[in-house]
Amino acid sequence: MDKTIKTFQKNKFQEIRVGIREFKGNDLVDIRTWTMTQGATEMVPTAKGVSMNITHLAELKEAILEVEKVLKENRML
Repeated sequence: MDKTIKTFQKNKFQEIRVGIREFKGNDLVDIRTWTMTQGATEMVPTAKGVSMNITHLAELKEAILEVEKVLKENRML
C-alpha cells in the first residue's frame, strides 16, 4: 500500500508527509520532508525522513505521546 495520510507545512518551500509505503515487500510508516525543486511543478521527496516497519508503530506512538507530555510539563505547548 502506498498512501499519504497527513501532509503539513514545514516552511515556505517544504512540507512533511506522513504515510504508509511498501518497499521490497515490507509495509513501512514513512515520515518525510518533501520539497519543491527549482523549475519543478510537483514536490519531490528528500532523503530527510524516516521509514520504519509498521510493527514499530506502537513504539513511535508511545514516544510521540511522551514528547507531548514533556512539552506540556515544560509549558512549551
